Amino acid sequence: MHDVALERGDPAQLLEEITRLRADIARLESKVEELDRLAHRDPLVPLANRRGMLRELEMMIARHERHGTQAAMLFVDLNDLKLLNDEFGHVGGDAALVCVAEKLLAGTRANDLVARLGGDEFCVLLDHADEKSALETAERLVDSIARQDFLFEGTAIPLSVAIGVTLIEKGDTPATILARADKAMYRVKAAA
Repeated sequence: MHDVALERGDPAQLLEEITRLRADIARLESKVEELDRLAHRDPLVPLANRRGMLRELEMMIARHERHGTQAAMLFVDLNDLKLLNDEFGHVGGDAALVCVAEKLLAGTRANDLVARLGGDEFCVLLDHADEKSALETAERLVDSIARQDFLFEGTAIPLSVAIGVTLIEKGDTPATILARADKAMYRVKAAA
């Protein structure tokens, strides 16, 4: 009977079906947005994950190639996460990662992207940033994280990070930028 009414073009039935279809489409669009968010966000910290960062980095590279927009990547490594995990368990290590994520977010601009690459590694994509401002941001973030101990279950724990800085250059790919930033971070660690 329902299909017959639609075939005959009953306006009330057609409007009802259109309303139902619109509601179905809205539910599906909401699901797609949620799946996209889950695919590009870190499950532990309120940041983009590696996939989300790579998507933004590709757009940043395209802007650089097209318009010459200066940009930089900061490769951030939380020092001694294994020791934190050993002493306080993974709950303590996870809490330290959340603390670092919050400080990275607080120390960057709204148009910068902070992401967790995995484990104890983060990165910050700085749009419209030259070498001087990227180095200043890295120094400010290192100081911000080291300045105040992280409190876990009443215990003050000092945190520190090493940050490697690289600019986006003509002809770069996400892989070349990540490799260069990672090397810069290891140079900082070796010098400490």
